[in-house]
Amino acid sequence: MPHAFLIASCVGLVFVLNAIRPVPGMVLSVPSFFISWLTSELAPQLLVIHAVVATTLGLTGGFDGWEGHLALAFDILIAAGLGYLIWVGEAARRVTEDALCETLGRDYLSKIRTPRTTDYDLRTPWRQLIMPFWMKHPDVERTHNLSYGPVKRRNLIDVYRNKAHPTGAPILIYVHGGAWVPVTHKDHQGKPLMLHLASRGWVCFAPNYRLSPPAVFPDHIIDVKKAIAWVREHAEEFGGDPNFIAIAGGSAGGHLSALAALTPNDPEYQPGFEDADTSVDACVPFYGVLDFTNDAGIPAVKGRIWFLLEPIVMKKKLSESREDYVKASPLHRVRADAPPFFVIHGKHDSLVPVAEPRHFVERLRAVSHSPVVYAELPGTQHAFDVFPSIRSAHVVRAVERFLDYVWSARAQKPERPTAARKS
Repeated sequence: MPHAFLIASCVGLVFVLNAIRPVPGMVLSVPSFFISWLTSELAPQLLVIHAVVATTLGLTGGFDGWEGHLALAFDILIAAGLGYLIWVGEAARRVTEDALCETLGRDYLSKIRTPRTTDYDLRTPWRQLIMPFWMKHPDVERTHNLSYGPVKRRNLIDVYRNKAHPTGAPILIYVHGGAWVPVTHKDHQGKPLMLHLASRGWVCFAPNYRLSPPAVFPDHIIDVKKAIAWVREHAEEFGGDPNFIAIAGGSAGGHLSALAALTPNDPEYQPGFEDADTSVDACVPFYGVLDFTNDAGIPAVKGRIWFLLEPIVMKKKLSESREDYVKASPLHRVRADAPPFFVIHGKHDSLVPVAEPRHFVERLRAVSHSPVVYAELPGTQHAFDVFPSIRSAHVVRAVERFLDYVWSARAQKPERPTAARKS
């Protein structure tokens, strides 16, 4: 038995070390991501389980002999590593708040029209972490599978809103990720953010959209634009304010949300509904894919183009159709009248390298007249916000503060004209 405990301890230590410093390289990026992501975001729960198992082994003689002693040493290192991961997760509170203050000003909370409770925003939600995969809220109701377009199940949208049915509420649209292919859908991403905002009076919408390989870009962004137009048209039916729509998304959804925000009312992406207003008032891309052309020469982006974009999403080579790749890249669509952005990315992201959002933020800040907030989260993997964790809870509340700030500023401006705006 000590031999088996030693092997288990070795495996556990490798998992923790990979979470602290993910294995680099394209070949190992996916398995390294999964191990690192789950270990990092579930560190508190894993620490409790580890303590219970280690104590049980100690009481039953599991650490006897040299193999048991070595397993005990590894277990101590595992506990220390999990404690470190919890500490790094807590750092999201400071990093996001510092990013907001740096861009919006130290007094930005005083400009929010909804009263803020700073202690609530910055505390660690330990009770929420007891059941991280139980993603429901007692104050929020969800309406499933409304149709916003003609493509059956790929053009369905869900609505999250407070059971009190507020009116004139700000709106968030969350676009799921999944590499533009059938990996996930609207039920799998964005729930911590949408449930939190809906409980605080927002109305949130989660659309599906066409996916590759059957879909070929720009089918994906056309559907997202169609969803925006549908939400603006039907917002008041759900208590939403059509004059304030924010958009967010993770990974491929981060790409689509950023591209939608930077191409308002672009007729090329609105075939058959060119007159609809698809502009948005704020954008929050989480670990988003922001460059299709690899102008910055990032090796991981080059691999993405070869193995994903060219054969599956774009179905054309970058060397032969560069203009199409440029138009699909948020990096190349930055504009002076871009809406406020809050770009959020993990420093240890194995799937979308952190150099990509850095390059995007630098270019957007150089031209945009609106605030561009950037939070680079230490020790953080891709998809960190899929379920509640210490890190995701702090980020969700930071996003709420950002959106409330933009909404408050937007309230001081005149309402949109009834006719659609043109870019």
